[in-house]
Amino acid sequence: MSKVCINIAWPYANGKIHLGHVAGSLLPPDIFSRYNRLLRNEVLMVGGSDQHGTPITVTAEKQKTTPEAIAERYHELNKKAIEDLNIEYSLYNKTHCDTHYEVVKKMFLKLLDEGYLYKKETNQYFCDECNRFLPDRYVEGICPSCSAVNVRSDQCDTCGTTFEPGDIKSPVCIQCGKTPRIKGTEHFFLKLSAFGDRLKEFMEDKDYWRSNVKTFTYNWLNEGLQDRAITRDMSWGVPVPLEGWDGKVIYVWFDAVIGYLSASVEYSKMVGKPDLWKEYWLDPEVKHYYFIGKDNIPFHSIIWPAMLMGAGDYNLPYDIPANEYLMFDGGKLSKSRGGAIDVLSVLKKYDADLVRYYLSANMPDTHDSEFSWEDFTIKINNELVAVLGNYYHRCLSFTHKNFGSIPESATDEESKEATDKIASVFDRYNEYLSDCEFKKALKTMMELAHFGNKYFDTSKPWALIKTDKEACGRVMNTNLRIVKALTVMAWPFLPKSSEKIWSYMGLDGSIEKCGYEGMTEKLPVGAVMSEPVPVYKKVEFEEENKPANRKKAAEPEITGPFADFRKLNLKAGTILDVKDHPDADKLYVMSVSVGEDSPRQIVAGLKAFYSKEDMIGRRVLVVSNLKPAKLRGIDSFGMLLAADDEELGGNTVLLLTPSSEVPDGTGFYSGLEPSSSRLDYKEFLKVPMKVSSVRDGKLAIGFDGTEIPDGCPSPVIVVADGKDAILLSDGKGTFATVDKEISDGAGVR
Repeated sequence: MSKVCINIAWPYANGKIHLGHVAGSLLPPDIFSRYNRLLRNEVLMVGGSDQHGTPITVTAEKQKTTPEAIAERYHELNKKAIEDLNIEYSLYNKTHCDTHYEVVKKMFLKLLDEGYLYKKETNQYFCDECNRFLPDRYVEGICPSCSAVNVRSDQCDTCGTTFEPGDIKSPVCIQCGKTPRIKGTEHFFLKLSAFGDRLKEFMEDKDYWRSNVKTFTYNWLNEGLQDRAITRDMSWGVPVPLEGWDGKVIYVWFDAVIGYLSASVEYSKMVGKPDLWKEYWLDPEVKHYYFIGKDNIPFHSIIWPAMLMGAGDYNLPYDIPANEYLMFDGGKLSKSRGGAIDVLSVLKKYDADLVRYYLSANMPDTHDSEFSWEDFTIKINNELVAVLGNYYHRCLSFTHKNFGSIPESATDEESKEATDKIASVFDRYNEYLSDCEFKKALKTMMELAHFGNKYFDTSKPWALIKTDKEACGRVMNTNLRIVKALTVMAWPFLPKSSEKIWSYMGLDGSIEKCGYEGMTEKLPVGAVMSEPVPVYKKVEFEEENKPANRKKAAEPEITGPFADFRKLNLKAGTILDVKDHPDADKLYVMSVSVGEDSPRQIVAGLKAFYSKEDMIGRRVLVVSNLKPAKLRGIDSFGMLLAADDEELGGNTVLLLTPSSEVPDGTGFYSGLEPSSSRLDYKEFLKVPMKVSSVRDGKLAIGFDGTEIPDGCPSPVIVVADGKDAILLSDGKGTFATVDKEISDGAGVR
């Protein structure tokens, strides 16, 4: 048993938290905390609402109220949203409280005494129209590094560059729209430059950090650390604890990171152990984890460690598993920029465990991920409901109906296959979670659910119950052991539904009390089971299933050559599974990998042209950005491209395929930039694509000006735009083709 300190980024209390907050920095630490609790580790998990700073004052001025009123309102709303998602903090604190003020002042004075703070006159933005100094969020302009527009004057969310006053281009005051000027004012600075060597030494053993965190950190260190102002001209915040500094407060970035320490102190007071925080912050054996978004990396890998070094012998960060952004309609989910999907609105319609599952499966851990309601539907219906929920319910309902209680155990030999599978899955699951690779851990857990379904099918308990009830009981006991293992491994991700399954099985105690060490213990034979009901239900995709206040990002109009083609998002894929459509003789229902975290369900009328055996494993090209369609009651999320010579008098249909091996998800854009918007089928039909053989270095269907590169297959797919044409390819030497003869000029649909 060991202690773990989990520190969570503090969302500003100027609006409702959204799904981007949850996927980025709120859900991962809860999963990690529950995982550690199942390992019997003692966990302190702290964070809360960042109630100071200009985001609060900007919102307060817009709503004509006080910063404190705004901060308290959104603190309570966000605290409720977090609790409704079953995210369990030791303490969800707030920065506008006595303990936080006390701890911030102590750290300020300690750093001052140690010589790491000094006074300096500095230039700040000053608006003559508003007659005041302007904090960072009151000034916006153009990023000098990446040219992003409307960036705050302290940091660019696009490239991560931080700024000093005067750095951004074309600055404007957001209150009056005038151009502010630079004016001198005295402030305290943190002597960050004094910590360069110690921070480099601190980084020497951090090979296990995520690459984005290491890159950000080393970039800062290699460029040379600059001292940073830690006070500012405003009245809302922690006052500077010195005489003569009225009208100035501690800068919010300095104030907020100290919140991890102050929340730990506050929690210790609340539980009646005022020195408890020292066990987590002063014992070098305790590992500290910081769960944040990528825009906060340098504050946690450079500035906060420097502050801790300067103030005493506090524990430094062990790991900073910063996530990338959750995107929606091509843009970052953001309160300030619009487009946010707030948690409370989502939870009015969907159970918390459904939201937790989707965000865990789609977590932006090493790269930005895209949120969409159709993908939400796919993952919930095809994974959570069809695999995990299905296995839970068929095992529990069959056992309850035929036995009423947990039946006799199987012999070790009879249950060996299941026991070995549980152990092998847990080994990988444990490795992933210990390294904060949550998406991989969830996928590994779902592998056990797939195994369980196959084990149930192979055992055929519905037949065995008729011939040998005792043998059937032993089979179902083994299935229930798999169910038990699944509930324990799923609990960090899906706490409420896992606890329901636990109770249906009639097991004593709780999943947390059982822990991983009790996961494979034999079940209590004879324990009375409750009649189960399905814990997950299918959801219906609705295009309008979006909160009404979401501001959809405007799609830039695509113009120029091959504009219609560039609206298509074509990807290489592999057909994984094919089933008959239950209500249509000519349709297949397929599972197709296109390089995403889970396969897509695609319905196509190919039964007259391909057998199931011919389809499975076939490489295909998929139109991946078509709007979902319902074909005879079954949702389809994409379309396979096929050549069809019917208009030429033929009766051949051939699936398009890459001419050489490329990974699933490889884009076939012919070197052009595609759109990410959703596309109607009628818009797809505007793109003229034809099959052409290649003869003597030319296309058989004309377009003599089209360059035919070496290695081009015959036939090849030609995309036309008036008199011009290009070859459909990945832009790197792999072309779209068909693997049998078909008439030149056959269309593609």
